Amino acid sequence: MYRLPLRRLATRLLVGTALCAGVLTLDQITGGQVTVTAPIIGVAHAATAAAGKADAQFKAIYTKEWKWRQEEFKGEDDEDSSDTAANRLPKVDAATQEKRLKVWEGVIKELDAIPQADLSPEAKVNYGIYRDQVAVLLASQKFKDYEKPLNADSSFWSNMAGGARRTLHTVAEYKAFIGQMNDMPRYFNEQIVNMRAGLKRGFTPPKVTLAGRDSGIVNVAEAKTPEDNVYYTPFKTMPDTIPAATHAELRAAAVAAITKSVVPAHQALLKFMREEYIPGARTELAAESLPDGKAYYQSKIKEFATVDLTADQIHKIGLEEVAKIHAQMLDVMKQANFQGDFPAFLKFLRTDPQFYAKTPEELLMRAAWIAKKFDGKADQYFGYLPRQRFAIIPVPADIAPFYTSGRGGPGVYLVNTYDLPSRGLYALPALTLHESAPGHAFQMPIAAEQKDQPEFRQKVYISAYGEGWALYCEKLGDEMGMYETPYERFGMLSYQMWRAARLVVDTGIHSKGWTREQAQQYLHDNTALADHEIETEVDRYIAWPGQALSYYLGEMAILKARAKAEKALGEKFDLRNFHDTVLKLGSVPLPVLEARIDRFIAEGGKSPYPAQ
Repeated sequence: MYRLPLRRLATRLLVGTALCAGVLTLDQITGGQVTVTAPIIGVAHAATAAAGKADAQFKAIYTKEWKWRQEEFKGEDDEDSSDTAANRLPKVDAATQEKRLKVWEGVIKELDAIPQADLSPEAKVNYGIYRDQVAVLLASQKFKDYEKPLNADSSFWSNMAGGARRTLHTVAEYKAFIGQMNDMPRYFNEQIVNMRAGLKRGFTPPKVTLAGRDSGIVNVAEAKTPEDNVYYTPFKTMPDTIPAATHAELRAAAVAAITKSVVPAHQALLKFMREEYIPGARTELAAESLPDGKAYYQSKIKEFATVDLTADQIHKIGLEEVAKIHAQMLDVMKQANFQGDFPAFLKFLRTDPQFYAKTPEELLMRAAWIAKKFDGKADQYFGYLPRQRFAIIPVPADIAPFYTSGRGGPGVYLVNTYDLPSRGLYALPALTLHESAPGHAFQMPIAAEQKDQPEFRQKVYISAYGEGWALYCEKLGDEMGMYETPYERFGMLSYQMWRAARLVVDTGIHSKGWTREQAQQYLHDNTALADHEIETEVDRYIAWPGQALSYYLGEMAILKARAKAEKALGEKFDLRNFHDTVLKLGSVPLPVLEARIDRFIAEGGKSPYPAQ
């Protein structure tokens, strides 16, 4: 028998290992000392060895798959895929898709063979995140989502056009981009073959959501000159670090690629969309009307919400939350001293000129002013601030008519200046907090800065977490004093209502037989959204089943976790530490978030970052 002081590091490590392994209880720790018998030491060493072996087994699996995944999708999103830009686009043909299916099936089998009980605490967290991630990828392959590479919000060609607007820095990056343009005919043809297969089995977005969605293709296919084409954008202004003679060579190569590859690829796609795809698209709206539709919609609920809830359960939650928020909206309406009923107040907000910018520049400047107001409050609510800043720019004109009111991410906050009478200034503070800081343009860079975490946590976006956080930021704006008038606070509540109503609308459309008009009317009656925005949003929900569920369910999980921590910690609760703990996680399924906050409580609410 050995009697060792508890304060000694070696004993602390042994006690921690034994506690985690379940071979030593707190009852065995008395009087500042631990009585450790040789058998316990042997068991602890065995547990440590088992954890090391299980951790190594897990790391080998995810390291191999992640490296393969980065190469497999290289060229699709070079910012996230690897250190070197690809001079080609990824393969998307049926044989490649079948190979991906087999790979992820194999990975799941390998993961399930790991003795999870032997994993270290941190590896258990990573395991849960990673397995869930691969399971989503596998489900998408099984349902052949690649045969429907578009929705009312985005498409493979619009994503590529968006990428064409990025800034390039080196000769290698320019040459890689030219290579991608030259590979476009092959890539587009493979996408068309996949879409034709989906068309044959009724696996398409509903026809009503496709009207006008070929405009982005037209803009490329019918550009007056190569220099007018969106794909020439990176070549208009080139870095001075590249010699002038090389500028000319690269521009000539870009013109040739646009002429010989980009434009013909888009012309072929446009012909296919107009003559085959749009005319033959399904007329039913519900995801449950797709092949194996009930299982498909449930898989989308799991993908976007990361929880095991049924459509009926989510619909009920939505109805309850809509009623709660409506009562709050009525209170704010009274604070504004409005003389009239709720529908009249909504009409007032939708039509009174005081609530709308006169020019695109005014809308952009107001957004910038709101973002700077947050900067002045940031250190009161967050201990860790991201290094990356963001620009505020208008949504490109070719996609603006069908785009959301705004979108944010690493380095950018896009503001839609199309149809200014649809962009209420009373909602701009909530939109800005959601899309810029402390929302998407704040959260995503922090996730990328967590270099101690595996890349599959740094670079993968989980909607329930990311959108839940951004929606939480809108509500947090009330605490931060970001809403200066009753109208702006109503705008925040209208956005909360919008996301709660999505729970009702998404499940209504995809599981309860709702019509497009019924969904539009529900949003019209319950939110202050402009009718144009309601139309684009409903089409997005119809064509992108499940995604709209992530926002409010994610926010509810964060608010629930915060309330639990506040109650448990009392005066020890530090809001900055809570926010830092949530953000340091990266992008994770909601059950992982909830478990981490339980640990935050058990640790006394301390900051997740080392003391400076």
